[in-house]
Amino acid sequence: MKQRIITALILAPLVVLGIFTLSLPLFELALLAITMIGVWEWAQFVDGRSRMSAMLPTTVALFLSYFLLPSTVDSLNQVLSSHYVILAAASVWWVIASILAVTYPKSTTAWQSNNPLRHLFGMLTLIPFFWSILLLRANGIDADPYHGAKLVMFVCLLVWAADSGAYFAGKSFGKHKMAPKVSPNKTLEGLMGGVVAALVVGWFAADWFDVGFTSTFSMILITLCTVVISVLGDLAESMFKRVSGIKDSSNIIPGHGGILDRIDSLTAAFPVFTLLYFLF
Repeated sequence: MKQRIITALILAPLVVLGIFTLSLPLFELALLAITMIGVWEWAQFVDGRSRMSAMLPTTVALFLSYFLLPSTVDSLNQVLSSHYVILAAASVWWVIASILAVTYPKSTTAWQSNNPLRHLFGMLTLIPFFWSILLLRANGIDADPYHGAKLVMFVCLLVWAADSGAYFAGKSFGKHKMAPKVSPNKTLEGLMGGVVAALVVGWFAADWFDVGFTSTFSMILITLCTVVISVLGDLAESMFKRVSGIKDSSNIIPGHGGILDRIDSLTAAFPVFTLLYFLF
């Protein structure tokens, strides 16, 4: 626990500094590096002749998306139809992944022995994660260089608040398990605690960061959807690790496991938030 706290105290300020101080090209490069580490860790969930061969399909798909999708500052500011397609595909995927996690282990018969599907799951998890954060970070950058950074930070705060609220509410009141075969510690009471914590933090953070929503109802709805899908995204990654017989996605972060162990909720939250925020 001591090592976990020390690592968090070091990493959290670095993440905040990276979001707010890196130029867009450097931020994009850092985000690409994080995504590629995620691809490397996801390769464990795929049966391949080697880690490198298991990484190849998702790596190729990621770089193809980078060269095929509009990625200039102007195009990222406008959020084109091609960007909406990838965000919508991710949102549909996270609904499916949530169903797979909640119905585990029965759901594994549909995909456990299907390597192409496992590759597809990795692509739908990591590629939209990259694009959704990039779209948020670039939003309004010409008028206000910090506007997009505030949007990225806002989503992080929602997920971190939800994680903390779920932990304490689950410890105090948790009785009804969400998916006991995947994560025995996650409860419906914890989920409710996480939603409440995220709504409170989101309310104040939206005002502090001047994050514009069309209405209070819109803010509540988007926050609610983002938080619920982030919790279920965490469950989905736990499911993939359980099927693969892995405790942590790697040991790259002392006391915390791997990158995927830290961003599992964010990989689900960012595409859903980004889609809903730009739509509504």
